[in-house]
Amino acid sequence: MPARVSEAFVLRTYPLRESDLIVSFLTRDQGKLRGVARRARRLKTNFGSGLERLSHVRISYFQRENRELVRVDSCELIRSQFDLVSDYPAGVMLDYFAEISEQLLPAAEADDRFFRLLAAVLEYLHSRGNVWTAALYFTLWAVRLSGFLPDLQVSQESRAIAMEMLKTPIGALPLRNWDKTTAKDLRRFLARRIEEHIERRLLTVPLLEAL
Repeated sequence: MPARVSEAFVLRTYPLRESDLIVSFLTRDQGKLRGVARRARRLKTNFGSGLERLSHVRISYFQRENRELVRVDSCELIRSQFDLVSDYPAGVMLDYFAEISEQLLPAAEADDRFFRLLAAVLEYLHSRGNVWTAALYFTLWAVRLSGFLPDLQVSQESRAIAMEMLKTPIGALPLRNWDKTTAKDLRRFLARRIEEHIERRLLTVPLLEAL
């Protein structure tokens, strides 16, 4: 199979041998993939800051049939999330978005709607949107797009907020006095449903609740 170039978000990386990285990334056209980036841990590489968490990149990779891992050759940075990392709550949100995406998405199944969801909440945070709005909106839509949005056993107020979010793009939501306690029961309810679905605890949820 020939080399591919895809628009993607980097979900996570972890070391492989002395100088290589395993990279999990979400492409617009091929879904979630995992690959090996050779020599990516060296100071001088073709990757630069393109493999940072949730970097929006144009990634070049080679995919062989019947191989779980692709070979990541290079990536061109489209947009960094560096300015968000300097704000601790926004940085926790990045970890939260990346973990949910990594755990919920099946391998190699294109899902343009999930890709656009991730792009929308990141753009919202860059525009100095409220972090709790972003967390709730992303969680609600991640569960819906994954196909297991349950009957919402939450307060009437939280149910109304959920219905509004399911009908309105995040950038068009009315300005509200959002804070950590707004629709807290809905956020926790959805996080529990995700944990039941993936059969493991989300590591970022305690960090989120500690903000």
